[in-house]
Amino acid sequence: MTKYALTNCYVFDGLGNVFKGSVIIDGGMIVDVGSEGSVKVPEDAKVIDLSGNYLLPGLIDAHLHLVGMRTGDFVKEPLLTPYETFVARVVKDLEELIYSGFTTVGDAGSLIAAKIKYAVNEGTILGPRIVASGLPLSPTFGHGDTHYLPVEYVDYRTSRKLVPLASLICDGVDECRKAARYALREDADFIKIMTTGGVLSQKDRPEYRQFTLDEIKAIVDEARAAGRFVHAHAQGVEGIRNAILGGVKVIAHAIYIDEESIALSKEFDAIIVPTLSIVDRILSIGSKIGIPEWALRKADEVNKEHINNIRKAYRLGAKIAVGTDFCGGPLKMGDNALEIKLLVEKIGMEPKEALIAATKISAEAVGLSGKVGTIERGKIADLIVVSGNPLVDVNILQNKENIRLVMKEGKIVKNIKNGTTSTE
Repeated sequence: MTKYALTNCYVFDGLGNVFKGSVIIDGGMIVDVGSEGSVKVPEDAKVIDLSGNYLLPGLIDAHLHLVGMRTGDFVKEPLLTPYETFVARVVKDLEELIYSGFTTVGDAGSLIAAKIKYAVNEGTILGPRIVASGLPLSPTFGHGDTHYLPVEYVDYRTSRKLVPLASLICDGVDECRKAARYALREDADFIKIMTTGGVLSQKDRPEYRQFTLDEIKAIVDEARAAGRFVHAHAQGVEGIRNAILGGVKVIAHAIYIDEESIALSKEFDAIIVPTLSIVDRILSIGSKIGIPEWALRKADEVNKEHINNIRKAYRLGAKIAVGTDFCGGPLKMGDNALEIKLLVEKIGMEPKEALIAATKISAEAVGLSGKVGTIERGKIADLIVVSGNPLVDVNILQNKENIRLVMKEGKIVKNIKNGTTSTE
């Protein structure tokens, strides 16, 4: 494996520090980092002069769905499209993600992701590191129970057709334990659960509480026993509180989070992933791409309160990570830096804070804080080089042409030279 010396760059380390310096990579790991003159460049290293560009940790989307959707019609498309087509689309979506600077993703519900991660790991296909929940757990009439289909179609264990958004339907403590074990059997890196209703589920609402506290505790216990964590779809306040009190690590969406729940998140060290991007896109293009009318209506109802509550969570010091909830197609993989922009423009974060959310905090949200998310000695060399200063204008991250170089595990997977893209 090539040893690299990345020099003449402004290093943003994901911890909040910015300095002009160099980074040394050997064996896929960061072995040295420091300001100009403090880092010795090994004689056998390949030197890459970064021409004063910015070097960042690879970006992380801690909540998306690698399902290969190409419209917003969640009713017809999964039923009419061959499963193999969804898989092929995911391969292309993974390329878009890594070329856009996302070197790790947390998939919060997709059996495709749980299986295709092995092809990424072995180098058969190109893409970011995938940390996947696989099959999500939902109660009957829950957010993951696709209400307009017979229940035997929805539950993966009884489904008559492989669909990209299959779930495990479980009710009561014993069923929840068994479903958690089944999800682990199907290669879950963490367990995804539904503690409330949602916007994109037909017959429930975000305010509805779903899994009970006892059910949540049982699932968390099974995850803990297998060295995993739990990530909850939680939009209404009762479901948010139950999730935190039940030991859930990641609270996704958090639309109606209140001050009591914010305090609990800090007490229990839970991470909030607001997924502002999905509502923003539904409201801006949803009617054009086939999003059902009932989902458009609910998205409009929650939008302002969602932004206000996440703004409050930020101001009160809650831990916030980046996640888009994108699923492909018009909710496009590769546009995931939109969430960073929205954290700045709508929530009031400084660009530096939003970048920390997209690196250090998001690494924690996918269970990899000891491995990626910051530029430090001993961390995996997941790095991106950005043309322009994202600490002044995070919008530059939305144009993948500004992502000049992407390194994953010490290997260059994108390098724009003289207007052409190459790998090494």
